[in-house]
Amino acid sequence: MEQHVTILGVLNIAWAAVEIMIALLIFVAVAGGGMLSGDIEVMTVTTTVGFIISFVCLVFAVPGLIGGIALLKRREWGRILTLVIGFLRMLIIPLGTILGIYTIWVLLNDDAKKLFV
Repeated sequence: MEQHVTILGVLNIAWAAVEIMIALLIFVAVAGGGMLSGDIEVMTVTTTVGFIISFVCLVFAVPGLIGGIALLKRREWGRILTLVIGFLRMLIIPLGTILGIYTIWVLLNDDAKKLFV
């Protein structure tokens, strides 16, 4: 079970890294589209919208990153945080559902609970 917890920590960090890259890509695409127009009002609106969307993506990514790191360090609060994130990720079909089910299976296992301090 120790390997599963390590794998889960790495998967959470990787998922968060992808979410962070998506947030940056969204910001560059939306704000960049406004920059191409050359209109100051359009640039202001698209930069604001791009920032808000990217910020929301980051709000979801950062807890996953922190939870993944905490899992690798075997912190009990990281197990609880990752469980909550796992339940929420189940709404992201299909990959989030798969990761969410794996998260719940690993972290609710009695052998895995013993690994955390």
